[in-house]
Amino acid sequence: MEGTVDGFRYGAVTPVAAYLMACLGGALGLRCIVRTLLSAQSWKAGWLALGAASIGCGIWTMHFIAMIGFQVVETRIRYDAGLTVLSLAVAVVVVGIGVFIVGYRGASPLNLSFAGAVTGLGVAAMHYLGMAALHLNGTIRYDAAVVALSVVIAIVAATAALWAAVTIRGFLTSLGASLIMGVAVTGMHYTGMAAVSVHVHDGTGGSWAGGSPSSLLLPMLLGPAIFLLLAGVVVMFDPLLVLGDGDWNRTSASTAHTAPPSDPPFEDQEPRVIHARAPQDPHWAAPHGRQR
Repeated sequence: MEGTVDGFRYGAVTPVAAYLMACLGGALGLRCIVRTLLSAQSWKAGWLALGAASIGCGIWTMHFIAMIGFQVVETRIRYDAGLTVLSLAVAVVVVGIGVFIVGYRGASPLNLSFAGAVTGLGVAAMHYLGMAALHLNGTIRYDAAVVALSVVIAIVAATAALWAAVTIRGFLTSLGASLIMGVAVTGMHYTGMAAVSVHVHDGTGGSWAGGSPSSLLLPMLLGPAIFLLLAGVVVMFDPLLVLGDGDWNRTSASTAHTAPPSDPPFEDQEPRVIHARAPQDPHWAAPHGRQR
């Protein structure tokens, strides 16, 4: 029996929330990567890692928030905790590979194409690994053509995100790029979900291990959400990201210009001391030969 697949169990709540989390992760990731471009003295590896983790957590959080709204009417759904956590690790690692490639080797067409392909395939792998964590009383089938389309969307979205990460520096342009990234990543997810069909087995099918969407996913989503919040605090309180490159340089120059002048050298002070005591000392200028 074919199951009734519904990806919008809670209406627009889960798609909108998923999109916002994807945008948040993308925005934080872009700002962290921009931080490495604004100052050569910044800890490049640390900022790139923070950016990759932010983007990866945003994508993973988007996926499983959207999955909270997924249901098959004829059967219950459970999730394997191990595969769910593994999908988070895959998301962070593959985004990190792409970010470090363009961060250290530049955004040449070859580097960008390779990094985008690796990251896009990794994001697609994260999506379908998360789907493999789904347990139900039935068999999940996929439309190969729609799956291929979702992978293409993932690669294009990843390539565009990496290009934006090393090209766009302004705050408003980064915000606009993150909104577009959110559309691409969320679109990739729902394209992949459109490929899903479920053949439900006859009978109850017994019981199987795993947590329900509400009992497993909601607590697991709390960790990445807290991480994104802390990453946002780091970005908000970094003066170079708040002021921007030009404003930061102007502020530094203004501070240096208004600093109090230092004391003149000792050699410049000594003549003033000598002339100040000359009128008070009658023997100061008298020749030694005339002293009585």
